[in-house]
Amino acid sequence: MSNGCRLHISRRKRSDETEKRVVIALGGNALGSTLPEQMAAVKTTAAAIVDLIEVDCEVVVIHGNGPQVGMINNAMIALTHEDEAQPNTPLSVCVAMSQAYIGYDLQNALREELLSRGITDIPVATMITQVRVDGKDPAFLNPSKPIGKFLSAEAAEEVAAKYGYIMKEDAGRGFRRVVASPKPAEIIEIGTIRTMVESGDLVIACGGGGIPVIRQGNHLKGASAVIDKDFASCLLAKELDADSLIILTAVEKVAVNYGKPDEKWLNELSVSEAKSYIEKGHFAPGSMLPKVEAAIDFASSKEGRTAIITLLEKSRDAVQGKTGTVFHK
Repeated sequence: MSNGCRLHISRRKRSDETEKRVVIALGGNALGSTLPEQMAAVKTTAAAIVDLIEVDCEVVVIHGNGPQVGMINNAMIALTHEDEAQPNTPLSVCVAMSQAYIGYDLQNALREELLSRGITDIPVATMITQVRVDGKDPAFLNPSKPIGKFLSAEAAEEVAAKYGYIMKEDAGRGFRRVVASPKPAEIIEIGTIRTMVESGDLVIACGGGGIPVIRQGNHLKGASAVIDKDFASCLLAKELDADSLIILTAVEKVAVNYGKPDEKWLNELSVSEAKSYIEKGHFAPGSMLPKVEAAIDFASSKEGRTAIITLLEKSRDAVQGKTGTVFHK
């Protein structure tokens, strides 16, 4: 794997063939679960991202928002209980709120880390990003993504009646709201994101997978859904013609027979090998499976593109070919 790319200190448009553009998808473990945890976590996250810049990579960041959007959704529900005149806040608005406040912490941490290393010519900005989904996506017929806190059967019945939520029992721990998780079809603000990236900005975009919207003529209507950030990161990487997609998770490499005596950690996977492992059921739905599927999609989309799954703190080593699981065509 090539590790050559060039730092955009001059903020010129990319033209050098040795440059490497990297889209990095941060998992929930990179952000913490509460406001104080997030303030601390983004400092570690920023250091890992700037490590990539120091090995000459042009970086675009996308992040998850699972704990954060659930917290915001709960707060908005509490507001309606305190003031009956307050309407319920749509989930798409909660996603937008999470993009802004995560971006606020993350871009400030990145700016501080860049300046502390003497890198002064890379502006950092968060793009509030809408992502179009298909209103006829089958996911809307079978909502399965849990959000928010656990409720008793009685409380779940109450919110279902009041707000029209779909509530499902979750592994004996109580009832949670479930929403659809449709595939991303179009990044609405991609033109602006592309312009910023080409100018040398460090851009944070498609937070939480993007604000899910459905096109109705010229109107974009918010959808009651959450978009998987790994699939959104794949789409963003393809749209930006990135060289690599790095999906960060809780393990250094992908494994087959995970947790079993014959567990095997994988250094690299061809697209065909990865598909074979999926068919054999090696990757858990809602956990490693969407990451592997996104990696396959990106690696197979154009000759020379690679996807990497690894730990946040190993991302610098991974982009240099020292660790992680590398997916190639």
